[in-house]
Amino acid sequence: MSSIIEAVAGSTDRRLAPGERLGLWVALLLFAVLLALPGLTESYGLSVVRDILIFGLFALSLDYLWGKTGLLSFGHATFFGLGCYGMAVVTIKFGLDPAYAPWLGVLGGLMLAAIVALAVGYFLIFGGVRGAYFTIVTLALTLIAQHIAIGWSDVTGGDSGLIGVPPLSVEALGITVTFFDSKLYYLALCVGALSLAALWFICRGRYGLVLTAIQDNELRAQTLGHNTSFHILVVFVVSAMLASIAGAIYVTGTGFVAPDMIGLLLSTEVIMWVAVGGRGTLIGPFIGTFVVFRLQQEISSIDTKLWPLFIGAFFIAMVFLFPDGIMTVVRRAQALLRRYQARPGHD
Repeated sequence: MSSIIEAVAGSTDRRLAPGERLGLWVALLLFAVLLALPGLTESYGLSVVRDILIFGLFALSLDYLWGKTGLLSFGHATFFGLGCYGMAVVTIKFGLDPAYAPWLGVLGGLMLAAIVALAVGYFLIFGGVRGAYFTIVTLALTLIAQHIAIGWSDVTGGDSGLIGVPPLSVEALGITVTFFDSKLYYLALCVGALSLAALWFICRGRYGLVLTAIQDNELRAQTLGHNTSFHILVVFVVSAMLASIAGAIYVTGTGFVAPDMIGLLLSTEVIMWVAVGGRGTLIGPFIGTFVVFRLQQEISSIDTKLWPLFIGAFFIAMVFLFPDGIMTVVRRAQALLRRYQARPGHD
């Protein structure tokens, strides 16, 4: 595995920093474990991990925006929900051939999310809306989207949602592969891994340095000749498209879509997943999603009324003890170890 890391290090613009090397080790180790998981767990456990991977992809999309530009979207569930509803409406309402309708559904949700993000993002970002104002407007966006999902019942099914979303399938050489159960799990794993790797490579190159400069001081980046609004808009649209892909994959596993998938609660939860894992770390959102999901399962199994109280206390403790997320704990331990090894007289 060391040779893999060195190969990755040599294929990027600069050498791996200690924190990046650690993150790469964590990602490769997790990927190896997840590849072997279907043979080690039962169907229900595998479906739980599959959902964690899908929501982890959703959290990754927010982390790319929030962690790399500093702009917090409080309405990111809008784009997840557009992926869900795009998939459901195209496959159920249009009466298309079942062989290719699900893939058109993914494309429909993807394009819908991209168009909405491009339209909203253009007026907000090029209009100079930043900071808390950007967060408030995106909060309003998810409220509007949820009201549309409930009110436009002829298309969206209203409060009841839509039932009967078919799974994705591929036919080649007379063989049809339907992505369900373990196959859907591997699809979610591959899409999550490829998205994580792609964003990691992008952020390690020149474009990543531009985003860092924008996040640190946008005005200074402008004086250096960078069109900062354009760069932020690109990140916003890519982030929305990733969220919609996560939504489209998720709804093929559940078979239905409901207004909860585009609502404020999900927008709040994804912020928590990113914050717990570590904002700006890319791998952190997957870890944060796993931690919160597992805590919710364990606490709710004792008493469902305990979960809201526990998660509130847990999040407050995270803010005070580990404000930069769980990944920073590992990095601090690594820094302490290097400091200890550098002490005089230590072999």
